[in-house]
Amino acid sequence: MAFSLGWWGPMTGGARYYGLRKKVTAFSPHGRPWKMSFPLRCRTMQPTWVTPFLPCFCGVGDASFSLGLLGLDIEERSSPSSLRKMGLCGSPRASRGSSELCPLDTDRDGTTDVLLVAAPMFLGPQNKETGRVYVYLVGQPLLTFQGTLQPEPAQDARFGFAMGALPDLNQDGFADVAVGAPLEDGHRGALYLYHGTQNGVRPRPAQRIAAVSMPQALSYFGRSVDGRLDLDGDDLVDVAVGAQGAAVLLSSQPIVHLAPSLDVSPPAISVVQRDCRRRGQEAACLSAALCFQVTSRTRGRWDRRFHLRFTASLDEWTAGARAAFDGSGQRLSPRRLRLTVGNVTCEQLHFHVLDTSDYLRPVALTVTFALDNTTKPGPVLDEGSPTSIRKLVPFSKDCGPDNECITDLVLLANMDIRGSREDPFLVRGGRRKVLVSATLENRMENAYNTSLRLSFSRNLHLASFTPQRDRPVKVECAAPAPHARLCGVGHPVFPTGAKMTFLLEFEFSCSSLLSQVLVRLTATSSSREGSGTLRDNTAEASAYVQYEPHLLFSSESTLHRYEVHPYGTLPVGPGPEFKTTLRVQNLGCYVVSGLIISAFLPAVAHGGNYFLSLSQVITNNASCIVQNLTEPPGPPVHPEDLQHSSRLNGSNTRCQVVRCHLGWLAKGAEVSVGLLRLVHNEFFRKAKFKSVTVVSTFELGAEEGSVLQLTEASRWSESLLEVIQTRPILISLWILIGSVLGGLLLLALLVFCLWKLGFFARKKIPEEEKREEKLEQ
Repeated sequence: MAFSLGWWGPMTGGARYYGLRKKVTAFSPHGRPWKMSFPLRCRTMQPTWVTPFLPCFCGVGDASFSLGLLGLDIEERSSPSSLRKMGLCGSPRASRGSSELCPLDTDRDGTTDVLLVAAPMFLGPQNKETGRVYVYLVGQPLLTFQGTLQPEPAQDARFGFAMGALPDLNQDGFADVAVGAPLEDGHRGALYLYHGTQNGVRPRPAQRIAAVSMPQALSYFGRSVDGRLDLDGDDLVDVAVGAQGAAVLLSSQPIVHLAPSLDVSPPAISVVQRDCRRRGQEAACLSAALCFQVTSRTRGRWDRRFHLRFTASLDEWTAGARAAFDGSGQRLSPRRLRLTVGNVTCEQLHFHVLDTSDYLRPVALTVTFALDNTTKPGPVLDEGSPTSIRKLVPFSKDCGPDNECITDLVLLANMDIRGSREDPFLVRGGRRKVLVSATLENRMENAYNTSLRLSFSRNLHLASFTPQRDRPVKVECAAPAPHARLCGVGHPVFPTGAKMTFLLEFEFSCSSLLSQVLVRLTATSSSREGSGTLRDNTAEASAYVQYEPHLLFSSESTLHRYEVHPYGTLPVGPGPEFKTTLRVQNLGCYVVSGLIISAFLPAVAHGGNYFLSLSQVITNNASCIVQNLTEPPGPPVHPEDLQHSSRLNGSNTRCQVVRCHLGWLAKGAEVSVGLLRLVHNEFFRKAKFKSVTVVSTFELGAEEGSVLQLTEASRWSESLLEVIQTRPILISLWILIGSVLGGLLLLALLVFCLWKLGFFARKKIPEEEKREEKLEQ
């Protein structure tokens, strides 16, 4: 049962219980009851209480619920029979249990502008009772859904268990609202404060007050809330928050607005003049006036004097100190300042700037501040009040009364080699350097922070950067990328009429071979330059090139001379198989690719007769294909006419062609291709000749469009095979018999001579000689 009291009399809401039907009963001033049933689509709703709006729940079973509203538009002096009802059913998934309503008059004109409907048992992620508050705008139509309020992050909170309208806490002219979440932080509880706006309520909380931050141990903080009383008598509203067994009174604080200002004298830092000495060095001294103007729209009895704590820093995000406070460093120690509402309070800060090469970026003076309520409670800053102020102090540029430099930088560049696409420059081993001469000139006012950006193609390496010697200009370079340089020229200023000539020396890269060398220079400065003169701030020098690699192309064979034996002699069948090895060696520094070896192998004579044939190709770091036979300029040689030809080559035979594409060839590396060929004895035995030389030709070339250009000496190689035919010799029988008799006579003569010389006599030993002497005696 729910109850509400209006000018028309009491109103009750009856819930459906044990099969009873839900309805609303209103009593007229004369005591006559009037009943109103819910809309048909909300027949399962359970009314709780009515203000003029009735929150209710409708659902199916125990797991799915919806939130609904029944709006009653009751006109003054109307009878209950003239009540107009408007039903509003909510989302399919809303809440279980009780619900809260909070009408909010944001603009304080006496009319409800916003209606907040709470669903504290709304199931969030992981079935947690996070809670949710639905925000409706009151107007035409009666209620318009604006959005929802919910805790972050999602947790068991029962957000919206209690709600209360609050007066204008932040002094923006709109009423605020408080929402309780008694189950947050493990049932400790929390209170959320939301600021009202002209169009409703801000979706983000302005403040979250947690029970865990209070000295007392509280439970279920936020189960009730009220913000309509001033209990401490300071004419500022206080918020009473209920907890289990306790009530907490939260006092609102006055709000002040700070308007800081920071003025530096002199307004610019002189690059040339030094008016003081600090740390034993000449420096430029400056002072800054830090002022605060304080205003407040908070009324009531409160102390309008409070303290502020501030700190200051110079170039806090810059590496290297360019400026410092007098008697301190880059950061000023915290200071305390007393302020009064309605007054302007100032403080002087003194600092100095030392000699530095960075005159482009101004010196940044930053002041951060906050209210100091450590000794006693005080006001708080308005949301729109800044908490820091920053002042950029520039350097004076000596560019006339307007202090704006208009410069005109002119850049010229010239390369010492020339090469077009049709006639490229050939890079040989003896010359591997390129010289670029450049001139930078300033034809108008001072150019501050002048820089020269240099970029060059990947086939170049910068060897040296040499400015002119007669009028030296300070140049400092850095390498932001391997093929780029960024140089500062004449920092801090490249003056009017200044001119600098410098020489760039490049070396050709051994690892990157491109068809063009390109050097681009761009001059910039922090001074302003007209768009009509920006064209000559960039200069380019380029040339098309080709490279002459140092390659050694050779061939060697395992068979240089071969004798063909006639029929009836050994060997029988085809001749031997021999191997020809083609070798390419990279003796230079370039990493080359795209090389092609073409082998022209004489193989076929007249009538399709093979005298040599290719049996196998052995490759390493190469891919080879065998092409069709070539046709000689004239008819192929006939075996019968071989005695009139001393050479067999591509001019009189058909050749087998092998083309091999080589892979990458690094410095000092080599690649080889092996060709196995077979000699056909049958052809040479039938032919009539004494000696013939087979000439195999090999060519080393480059792919079409390659940047390589090979010399004639390194392009060609030959392999020679001399074939000799032997004939049988007939010997007479009489010559054979005479040779045998002559040999026997010669042997007999040799034996006779040896016998005469005693070669066949036996030599006696000494014992036998003594024995014979005894016998003779």
